[in-house]
Amino acid sequence: MDELKEKIYNAQAAGDIAALYVLEASAHETFDDDTLMAYYANILDLALERMTNALENLERLDMNEVQDFATLRALYEYAIEHYSAGSAHDASALFEVIGGLSKDEPFNEAMKMHRAACDAKIPFDDFIDEYVNMKAVQESGKFYIGEFKKCIETTGETA
Repeated sequence: MDELKEKIYNAQAAGDIAALYVLEASAHETFDDDTLMAYYANILDLALERMTNALENLERLDMNEVQDFATLRALYEYAIEHYSAGSAHDASALFEVIGGLSKDEPFNEAMKMHRAACDAKIPFDDFIDEYVNMKAVQESGKFYIGEFKKCIETTGETA
């Protein structure tokens, strides 16, 4: 356990979100729920810091760069938490920001669908059931939902 804690501390000190995700399975096997919540809170803090820096420097994140990939994953998971908890307005804003932050066009397009669902006040479970092609999502191996059955109508346009 001390070895795991040291690896986590070193990754945190280096701001290495990707390393923290690599240690995720070990953390789940070792830590209690409260410690795991703090673990994920730290990942989110690092991701928010990287997002702020990217926005301030007018930079876009590249999915081919491991830290950028891990940052987008953490921010996406945070937005999904908001959406699934019923905070569609907050989730919509997060989807808009992270979609604009990424250089990856398929990711950006997927975030537009997520945002459209939030803005249309479609409950998260209904979004998954009615709009997401879950089989294709699972087969894609991506960390985000990017395969859809149909578009969401928004003010006369489709997302």
